[in-house]
Amino acid sequence: MKMVGFLLAALTLGASSAQDESRPSFLFCIADDWGWPHAGAYGDRVVKTPAFDRLAAEGMLFTNAYCASPSCTPSRCAILTGQAIHRIEEAGNLWSTLPAKFDVYPELLEKAGYAVGSSGKTWGPGSLEAGGRTRNPAGPSSPSFADFLKKLPEGKPFCFWFGGAWHGGFDPHRPFDKGSGLKAGMKLEDVAVPPFLPDTPEVRGDFLDYYLEVQRFDRDVGDVLKALEAAGRAPNTMVVVTSDNGYPWPRAKGNVYDAGARVPLVLRWPAKVKGGQKVDDFVSLTDVGPSFLRAAGLEPPAAMTGRTLLDRQGRGRVFLERERHTNSRKGNLSYPMRAVRTADHLYIRNLRPERWPAGDPEKYDIPDNPHPQVDVGIFADCDQGPTKDLVIAGPGDKFYSLAFGKRPAEELYDLKKDPHQIDNVADRAEYAEPRAALRRELDRWMRETADPRALNDDDPWDRYPYIGGARKK
Repeated sequence: MKMVGFLLAALTLGASSAQDESRPSFLFCIADDWGWPHAGAYGDRVVKTPAFDRLAAEGMLFTNAYCASPSCTPSRCAILTGQAIHRIEEAGNLWSTLPAKFDVYPELLEKAGYAVGSSGKTWGPGSLEAGGRTRNPAGPSSPSFADFLKKLPEGKPFCFWFGGAWHGGFDPHRPFDKGSGLKAGMKLEDVAVPPFLPDTPEVRGDFLDYYLEVQRFDRDVGDVLKALEAAGRAPNTMVVVTSDNGYPWPRAKGNVYDAGARVPLVLRWPAKVKGGQKVDDFVSLTDVGPSFLRAAGLEPPAAMTGRTLLDRQGRGRVFLERERHTNSRKGNLSYPMRAVRTADHLYIRNLRPERWPAGDPEKYDIPDNPHPQVDVGIFADCDQGPTKDLVIAGPGDKFYSLAFGKRPAEELYDLKKDPHQIDNVADRAEYAEPRAALRRELDRWMRETADPRALNDDDPWDRYPYIGGARKK
């Protein structure tokens, strides 16, 4: 707290350029739907990610990084606020808002004298005005990071959010240009299809198209790094590169399995962090904001549940959750999940197992739909694409059931035997002890972090408005 007081006093009196230059800057780069382990640094043999791999060699590569929630808006809100999504009210839903009463790290840094800015996809999707905000919480929009740096006063520390460049969408979010991966020279036979999806040429081709967009995001990150180096600001800038959630496939994005919640993450800070580090500790993207604040000499608000990424103590587990993703169930209902992931197990609690986890299996019209020409589609929590079409075409088979079938109240996976989380062992007697221990651990976390579903589970997220149009097909 003494450091915080010193910094604020220095700002009041007029901090010198030398003082400013001693404070680190922050560059946060986030992809849209890029999942682990799809980067060269993680051993993927198809996708080429030279910018990410370089940062890994020069900084810290995290092998067990997880988003707070596997959905765009809540994940980004959790990053900005440093809080678990159940603590930030309607911001825990997709197509929602972020109430102005919740602190966000860019604004806290701005109050401490930092220049803040953003480009690409930042907070959202949703409505800022509905939450009482007049400005994007990630920072004022700039045409590019290079343009932001050109206008930056000499020596002034900055905090910049880079959400990718626009290529008809933000990479690697669907839809993809079908066949683009093959045209770029990638090979179908090199793709490792996860066992919860059918291994067909069409699915492999779908992955190649996704890989091409991952590579394009990495190229854009490389351009941002060049601008940082050209400005001479690289040595004392903490660079973090990650994604908001996992890849957009059935049983991936929108789910708390690794395919939906585990993300690439690298941190480089040449002035303070030794390069070439591989970190296997469990971390959450809620740790990003507290990491920046502490590196700047500021104390994170007590409400922030995240920790600094540089703290290696007590990192044996991570907690995951989700509320409403799309408006894909009659009555605008959520599919609430809470989970805890350790090195050995993934324990999931499906709080409304009577509902369909990927959305209802039939189309329906939304009352007072602002886009009446668009129906809510079949299993709309899962993004449309060739792989989804293929899985839907096989009702009754294992891939259909894994992706779209109803799930029990509890799931438990033995990750040493089942790394892709396919075989639910929650009801097996030999797993009674780990199931009970993880159940207690999850209950404790929900209580200690004031999860409404632990205190009075009356489905508050179902009552928050869905601010946006319906999803096609």
